[in-house]
Amino acid sequence: MSRLRRLAQGGSIALLILLALGLAAYGAFERAVERRVAGFAEPAVGTEVLGRHGRLLRAFAAPGGVWRLDAGPDDVDPRYLRMLLAWEDRRFEAHDGVDLLAFGRSMIEMAEHRRVVSGGSTLTMQVARMLERLPTGSFAAKLDQILGAVALERTRSKSDILRLYLRLAPYGGNVEGVRAASLTWLGKEPGRLTAAEAALLVAMPQSPERIRPDRYPERAKRARDRVLARMSELGVLDPAEATHAMAEPVPSARRELPILAAHAAARLHAERPDAWRIDLTLDETAQADLEAYARGAVSKLPKPVSLAILVSDASTGEIVASVGSPDLFDASRQGFVDLTRALRSPGSTLKPLIYGLAFELGVAHPESLVDDSPAAFAGYAPENFDRVFEGTITARRALQLSRNLPAVELLSAVGPSRLVYRMRRAGVEPELGDRSLPGLAIGLGGIGLRLTDLVAIYGGIANGGLAEPLRIEPVSGLSGPVPKRILSEQAAWYVSSILAGAPVTAKGSPGTIAWKTGTSYGYRDAWTVGYDGRHVVGVWLGRPDGAPVPGLVGQDSAAPMMRDVFARLGKPVALPGPPPGILADASAALPPPLKRVGRAATEARSGLAPEIVYPPDKAQVEVGFGDAAGGTLFLKVRNGRPPFTWYADGRPVARDVLGRSAQWSPDATGFVALSVVDSTGAAARTRVLVK
Repeated sequence: MSRLRRLAQGGSIALLILLALGLAAYGAFERAVERRVAGFAEPAVGTEVLGRHGRLLRAFAAPGGVWRLDAGPDDVDPRYLRMLLAWEDRRFEAHDGVDLLAFGRSMIEMAEHRRVVSGGSTLTMQVARMLERLPTGSFAAKLDQILGAVALERTRSKSDILRLYLRLAPYGGNVEGVRAASLTWLGKEPGRLTAAEAALLVAMPQSPERIRPDRYPERAKRARDRVLARMSELGVLDPAEATHAMAEPVPSARRELPILAAHAAARLHAERPDAWRIDLTLDETAQADLEAYARGAVSKLPKPVSLAILVSDASTGEIVASVGSPDLFDASRQGFVDLTRALRSPGSTLKPLIYGLAFELGVAHPESLVDDSPAAFAGYAPENFDRVFEGTITARRALQLSRNLPAVELLSAVGPSRLVYRMRRAGVEPELGDRSLPGLAIGLGGIGLRLTDLVAIYGGIANGGLAEPLRIEPVSGLSGPVPKRILSEQAAWYVSSILAGAPVTAKGSPGTIAWKTGTSYGYRDAWTVGYDGRHVVGVWLGRPDGAPVPGLVGQDSAAPMMRDVFARLGKPVALPGPPPGILADASAALPPPLKRVGRAATEARSGLAPEIVYPPDKAQVEVGFGDAAGGTLFLKVRNGRPPFTWYADGRPVARDVLGRSAQWSPDATGFVALSVVDSTGAAARTRVLVK
């Protein structure tokens, strides 16, 4: 009896010892798990720059030069996920990090062969190994993976664990994660994959260097086909589909990741290096199309001439496309320089804003007569680009012909400081050099501006005088900058009417595209900026180093490219019609102060102005509409300088009349406004009743 008692006591003690050892082991296991939990760090991903529709424009490698991009279950093809789980871990949703059945089989095989024969690793164990960079092929390594897997399952959801796998799985070289792998090996996002593509991405992480498609295409194909065959056996794929997929070739080369909007993306990445995602307003399709166009266009130009293109939405200020150079890697054209932001002389491209200020301030009207003849302004004596002078012409015609003398005279009237102030309201900071105050030379290019600046200014004109700040990153709600007025609505419309090529100020839309060219001194820069009812397009050509390019003229070089860009943006949107308050009269019908401005007014006052002798003002004239040869009104002028042009209700009825008499056949009876303009632009007007 005593012996039985002693045995019972000994068994109890042994049981207690085993229990204590078990508790100690459990405690050690729990502490090891907790240490793993504390040690897990979210794997860094590279920065991705996305367009307005969420498509990748450019990616930057994660720290260490690893190409690793964020991707979750919703970002990949559902078929790939089914194949992945069927191949790697069919009980992924059921286990708590360790699949005991698979693990037991693996341990038995490892004991028999003294090496790892079959994995037995769950997807969670693989994630733990990749997170902690654990070795493989030993019992200790397996134990570390188990501890890590348990820790992951306790702290992460199944979706989060799957996301970690999709981010970390190795794919050869410095490529990690299914998204970077799909872009690198397949040249596409993983959202839509063929069965063959999905099988390749499932197979590669097992031995990423050994079955790299660019080095070992046959091995890659065999590994892919094994996955396809297994998917057919498991019913994940239809056998016919699997057979068809096996016939698909594997990729034979590594592809470059997308690199659109390279300059803008690099600048923003440098400003925020820790941001893993940067959203831009760029339209991915337009950006790709215009970059391809720029590469083709610059190939026809002699090196080192380059070009830049910028497109914005006038109503929002959002940049739609930005081509800083045709080729980032073309050292012969300094492709690494973002030429949309390079300070250059704008040539004549500021003239529309000068004229707009003159229209707004009541200094001139599009139909006002101005003088295009040699003159000096406080010692500044500009010349026209072609060294030809037109004499007295309308302000409309002077801007359309880009005459320098009228522009400088109007700038003198409105003030260079006011011009600079309005530019700054558009978000532009012009470079004035060492001058404390701007001079008249800024109107002809004596100032430093960027292509982004000109697009912002023209965007304000296109938007009815209200300049939306130019931006390349989207804003939401009321957090965006407030637009500022740079011109009155009426003045902006006058400018659009002129730049669209309208012959007179009239009602209705002035056309489809308004545009202006510019050429800087010494043929260093060729510009064209244009806009329709939606987009603003700016084009610059020149040498990145600022050296002259003989024969480089905006009208001949940049303007055709601007039209090509509009053609690639889709059907142009017509310019809007006039706002209230537009004065749509010919020169002779304008208020006296607006008929002639500046030197043209002075010259008119110094001589004898023309005077209509017949018919006199307010006369009632019988023209004999009932007679067989009737219906003719005789016209006569005295004074003035021939040739003369006669107008009826603003419509020319007799041009270049050298004599002082003319005749006109009215269409109907009623009141008519008659005017005559001589060769100097001086005019006279009368109103009569025709019977």
